[in-house]
Amino acid sequence: MSAVVTGELVASAMFLATLGLVMAGFPVAFTLAGSGLIFAGIGWGLGAFDVAILNGLASRYYGIMTNEVLVAVPLFVFMGVMLERSRIAQMLLTTMGQLFGSLRGGLGLSVIVVGTLLAASTGIVGATVVTMGLLSLPAMRRAHYCPRLASGIICASGTLGQIIPPSAVLIFMGDLLQGANAQAQLAMGNFAPMPLSVGQLFAGALIPGLSLVGLYMAWVIAKAIFHPTSCPPLVMTAAERAGLGRRVLFALIPPLALIVAVLGSILSGLATPTESASVGAMGAILLAALNRRLDRAVLHEVMRSTLTISSMVFTILIGASVFSLVFRGLGGEHVVEEVLGSMPGGQLGSVIVVMLLMFLLGFFLDTFEIMFIMVPIACPVLIKLGVDPLWLGVAIGINLQTSFITPPFGFSLFYLRGVARDQVSTLDIYRGIVPFVALQLVAIVILWMFPSMATWLPDRVFGSPGPIAAPVAIDAPATGSGGPDGAAGDGDFGGLFGGSAAPSAPAPGADAPFGALFGDPPADPGETTAPDQGADGFGTLFGDPPAPAPDPGGGDFGPLFR
Repeated sequence: MSAVVTGELVASAMFLATLGLVMAGFPVAFTLAGSGLIFAGIGWGLGAFDVAILNGLASRYYGIMTNEVLVAVPLFVFMGVMLERSRIAQMLLTTMGQLFGSLRGGLGLSVIVVGTLLAASTGIVGATVVTMGLLSLPAMRRAHYCPRLASGIICASGTLGQIIPPSAVLIFMGDLLQGANAQAQLAMGNFAPMPLSVGQLFAGALIPGLSLVGLYMAWVIAKAIFHPTSCPPLVMTAAERAGLGRRVLFALIPPLALIVAVLGSILSGLATPTESASVGAMGAILLAALNRRLDRAVLHEVMRSTLTISSMVFTILIGASVFSLVFRGLGGEHVVEEVLGSMPGGQLGSVIVVMLLMFLLGFFLDTFEIMFIMVPIACPVLIKLGVDPLWLGVAIGINLQTSFITPPFGFSLFYLRGVARDQVSTLDIYRGIVPFVALQLVAIVILWMFPSMATWLPDRVFGSPGPIAAPVAIDAPATGSGGPDGAAGDGDFGGLFGGSAAPSAPAPGADAPFGALFGDPPADPGETTAPDQGADGFGTLFGDPPAPAPDPGGGDFGPLFR
């Protein structure tokens, strides 16, 4: 058996073993790094792996530490935790519930609206679900809401922070897709790829995220029309109605101002996402101070929570970098290309297979675990097949959102179960979330049918996309919707899969690094020629040709932030 075939078999075994260990409950970060090193040793013993490849870990870790994009993660986490401690969510839930509560389904609509506002200002799923479970669930049960409907609304609304920017998931997704896009473009002969920024991904996710909110609200309205006993109106006293308009105004202004300051500065180009994250963190401190919720104890608790959450995520990222490096060194990338390239339906079939696998993994794994494992492996292949990387990132973001609400291990379900006590049963929670999981799948289908939902706003804000290399043919049986010559793009989804489709061009000054997992350290701003970005992960080992100098305005600190 040749070394190539042996390496591919070892890579496949490593992937399956890693999934099994993670599902068995072993710590994700150490499982990813440990399995990578163990199978690297196995591959080396069988003559299928060159241990010199592991020298690339140093540049990857250095790239993570010096990546300005990832600085936004702890800042956004700090902002979310501080806002949760400032009791803005409590004020919003109380006033919005009273505002819409007199309507059938009004309490449910108010929870969705508050979930949307909290998603755009905090993005902390656990805190949002717990807060809404403590405040909204008792009110909905007192109003005789169906326990399944109430549970589904709270769990689904609490997860909107994963797709509505600013979102830590989208930040890591943008960073990973930068590396995947650069790797794919270099494989297609484009040595000056247009980097995909996190700012573009934020803009691309905004319309699909709000569309998902619209689907949730449409479902509640449909239940109010066709099954009115499941969501009756809330009976309010005259004292509760007194001064309601003023209370709603005072409850809405703080989070709306913070949303405008953070998202508005990003979309307008006034600040990078990292800079806007720092503005959001300071804004959250000011709001907590205005609500008289800021003291040394609160600040200590918020900083401790921020450190814990950020450390957990970055440790997984470091472990995932070992896994992806070893996987590619064993030839696993070629296995993925062969499998996806041989799928019936061509590009369409390949995307469906990847999305279906991510959806199924969501029943057992967390969002970050799936993202750090699957995106570096599958996305470069899909991009080489002609899939728009911006659309792909948004679609994966919506898909991964289901991992929070799919039984038996959806974290939102556990959060609600922990605070619901005897108000709803576990079976009610599981049954109540099913329609909302279906709505998320419908949202992906709608995004598939109308790909401009993810690409229109980035093109308007950051400029039209530029030309890229044509998709490469993968050595596999050509079937499905590909063109006569095997090129991508013929068919009903040309705007999404077309061979001429290009990733959205960043604004002048968009950051150059192509992802912490794939790229070498960022170039020195004074250099006139861009260094090797390590798009294949092993640039310093195998001598990839250096990329040409970027267009004027390129750099690491552009107005897009990502």
